[in-house]
Amino acid sequence: MHPLLILSVNQALLSARTDGRDHVECSLDLGRTTQRVRIEAELWFADAQAYPYLERCKERTIYHWDGESFEPVARFGGSLLKLVPTDWGAPTFEIDGIKMLPTAQCSPFDDAIRKVGLIEPRGKTVLDTCGGLGYFAQACLDGGALRILSFEKNPDVLWLRSLNPWSPNQPDDRLSVTLGDVTERIADLPDASVDAVLHDPPRFGIAGELYSQVFYDQLARVLRPRGRLFHYTGSPNKLTSRRDVPNEVSTRLKRAGFSTEVVGDGVLARARG
Repeated sequence: MHPLLILSVNQALLSARTDGRDHVECSLDLGRTTQRVRIEAELWFADAQAYPYLERCKERTIYHWDGESFEPVARFGGSLLKLVPTDWGAPTFEIDGIKMLPTAQCSPFDDAIRKVGLIEPRGKTVLDTCGGLGYFAQACLDGGALRILSFEKNPDVLWLRSLNPWSPNQPDDRLSVTLGDVTERIADLPDASVDAVLHDPPRFGIAGELYSQVFYDQLARVLRPRGRLFHYTGSPNKLTSRRDVPNEVSTRLKRAGFSTEVVGDGVLARARG
């Protein structure tokens, strides 16, 4: 994978050049590893490949090498999608400036590990409804899942994912990633064909269909008896949003046949036994 630059790393490269140093230790993969970079006046070198200095670098932006220059990891296809650095290494992403993953208290990667633990993935077939950057899928792989069926409807999100070193981009027969709308594709899944479900939809105002009774009924159909479902809802302020999203979600899931409990920033549900 070619190097990724963020403001702090770019500043380290420029400072090393200004100071006349011949190398600097830094991370070119968003904190996953650190490597020695050779510094010269016109170019810097990583893994024997030469790269130009990025003289202007914005905050909250990740730059990737496109073969000719460093460009932001962002795309506009009706909405602006952007990979955004965090203090934790693992990035989040935004759609039209709306952050898709929680980052205030911990790494979005570690947050995914905690939530995946609630459905106990080891040996299970897991439905990952909204694949995003793939952090749920990676946590399932690391947690010993037998198979992960992951759906993502936005091809630009999958492009962001392909450039993210924290995403599961290495081939693994256990992980199937499908470009498609899970609200439509779930009809193709047989009854009682998955052991657990991870549902991490965008907020209700963006994707209300993913909170609908019709979709929850489908989740109940494909989940085996006593299977677990974790539904991320976030923690919207009732006073400002005038909605109790976790309670609304719980009510609909109960209608679909689940028992539910609010756990952290989501709802943990269990299918009928």
